[in-house]
Amino acid sequence: MEIMMDAVKVLGRIVTILPFLLFIALYMGKRSIGELPVFDLLVILVLGSVVGADIADPEINHIHTVVAMIGIALLQKFIVFLKLKNRKIGNLLTFEPTVVIYNGQFLVQNMKKINYSIDNVLQMLREKDVFSVEDVEIAIIEANGSLSHKPVAAKSGVTREDLNVLKAGHQYEIPVILDGVVQLDLLRRVNKSEAWLKEKLLEHNLVDTYHVFYGAITSKGELFVSLKGETPSDVPPFEH
Repeated sequence: MEIMMDAVKVLGRIVTILPFLLFIALYMGKRSIGELPVFDLLVILVLGSVVGADIADPEINHIHTVVAMIGIALLQKFIVFLKLKNRKIGNLLTFEPTVVIYNGQFLVQNMKKINYSIDNVLQMLREKDVFSVEDVEIAIIEANGSLSHKPVAAKSGVTREDLNVLKAGHQYEIPVILDGVVQLDLLRRVNKSEAWLKEKLLEHNLVDTYHVFYGAITSKGELFVSLKGETPSDVPPFEH
């Protein structure tokens, strides 16, 4: 009889805890169930351990599990808040993107820094239908461990320019303002001064960088800015 009661208790915990776990996951946000940076991965592992122990062991106090889940979710939201407010904290809690291939050549030292073997990188390239390293202009291991790459020009898809159907574009851009903070090292590396930046900001009717969420120098030498503020009302609704 005791075994039956424990089985019923376990089933009851599954029915009650899984909907609550879904609520916690949705509260924590898309990042926590999608990209899984290092800290978020640890949070998910801890959350899974707490829930698993609660379901498997009828002796564990159910209310303690609920309190632990709420505490984990609140901690995760607080850490995300700190990361958004302070880039230094964000850098401490995640990895930086690392270039592992450039102009068809492996960057061995960079691969050693992130403990990626040649087999790891080759497999990730194959998963993107790339079977020849010489076809890769640049490949980057992103903060979440995924690989992004840009093929060499000869292997790139046909563009408007190839068809002489030209359309103006930035082509590339160097970020020099991130969340209102000027990246002085990058600004100097593109041979631009703070005076130049202030002049360009004035052209956008901005007296400082406080309201600039993202600012970048385009390939044409112009300053592109994206301001802080509300989401535009005409964004397509992709929610379901």
